[in-house]
Amino acid sequence: MEGKQPAKKAKKPNILFRLLALLVTAALVLGALALVVYRDRFNLDAVKRWLAYRSIQTSDTGEAVPFTHAGGDKMSLAYLENGILMSSAAGAHYYSFSGRQYAEEVLSMDNPVLSASSKAGVVYDTGGQSLFLFRGTEEVFDLSLEGDGDLLSARANDSGWLAVTAQRSGYKGAVTVYDASGSEVIQISLSSTFVVDAALSPDCKTVAVITMDQEGGTFLSQVLFFPVDQKEPKAQVSLGSVTVLDLDYEDGLLWVLGEDRVMTLSDDGKSANSYPFGRSYLKGCDFGGEGFALLLLGRYRAGSANQVMTIDPEGEVRSSMELRSQVLDFDSAGGYCSLLTGSRLTIYTPELVEYARLGDTQGARYTALSSNGSALLADDQLAWLYIPS
Repeated sequence: MEGKQPAKKAKKPNILFRLLALLVTAALVLGALALVVYRDRFNLDAVKRWLAYRSIQTSDTGEAVPFTHAGGDKMSLAYLENGILMSSAAGAHYYSFSGRQYAEEVLSMDNPVLSASSKAGVVYDTGGQSLFLFRGTEEVFDLSLEGDGDLLSARANDSGWLAVTAQRSGYKGAVTVYDASGSEVIQISLSSTFVVDAALSPDCKTVAVITMDQEGGTFLSQVLFFPVDQKEPKAQVSLGSVTVLDLDYEDGLLWVLGEDRVMTLSDDGKSANSYPFGRSYLKGCDFGGEGFALLLLGRYRAGSANQVMTIDPEGEVRSSMELRSQVLDFDSAGGYCSLLTGSRLTIYTPELVEYARLGDTQGARYTALSSNGSALLADDQLAWLYIPS
């Protein structure tokens, strides 16, 4: 019989390995603690900017080399996740951040409109019949209305779904929802009241439809919240005599801009908040920021804005600031907002604390902001990135 093999002795853990594991664990704990303690000083967006633009060369001021764009009258631009979308009376053009053209649609538009989320943008001609949706690095699909339909508005969410509001023969208005591939999901046609605008929820499950009708010589507006698989609203909210100028649908919340107030409505119809402008006049508003609206107001009906403020979802002023220079353009995205004047571009937090400043804007007249804190600048011929350090 063979003898039993002697039992192997268990190896003692390598003390160096144990020490290394302990040091790594301690570093992770200390790093997490530092992020909590110094979260106001340590900005993760700086890391995001480095990752996104590490191949782009910039000057000492943080500006990339300008590139030539198509330009045109009535120009507007948007900063998408993968590039720069521009619209004008001459059509739509989509560029990379270095100026390489992804896609274009060359056509004459009388009233060009560019509506964009952070990842998708749509260009259309108000009163016309054609629209074009851009996402990623390409034009995803185009749409041409049949018959005598006219486009009133088109809005895309980050998933690339689209809500198109149009006049339709036999109805006072209709909203059609398209998925990311351009397939029709639902068409909501109303014959009893006029449809003027619509916006999709971020999860693509609900479309908010703005209607307007007349009663006793007064126009009355209303919001109808439709599930995209039903033709009956799940909730409705009266807006009174407010004329709706702009919309933005965040998670469970609809931001509404009127000529004399900003409102937020829950999409179950149970809560509503409002910030009235009082004796001030609306000069500009942007809903691109997360959890706040950027508002520009003026003392007089004519003239420029003299005050900028941010409004929270409860209808309260988050922060406000007097303006001492004329604002040429403005924008908001993520946790930032920006003001472009003739002398500088300033990027702020929602508390209107200065985050970054570019002193020489080289005559820029347009700006668009990224959620990572970078900004696009443009004049009538050139466009370029500003990447804060």
